[in-house]
Amino acid sequence: MPYVNVKIAGTATTEQKERVMAGITQVLVDVLDKKPEKVYVVIDEVSLDNWGSNGESLSTRRARQEG
Repeated sequence: MPYVNVKIAGTATTEQKERVMAGITQVLVDVLDKKPEKVYVVIDEVSLDNWGSNGESLSTRRARQEG
């Protein structure tokens, strides 16, 4: 029973999340011969304030790039 946890910075639409879940499930079916009904995909949306790189949050980096 595969469990896949996907973390994304920011948000995604319901349609985008469904496509991600379907795609990940299909990869596990194709590559590992898993049954799709046994594949679990969880998507965590992380605030840009709570995701950082190089000592600063993504919200700060994006604001600087836009400004």
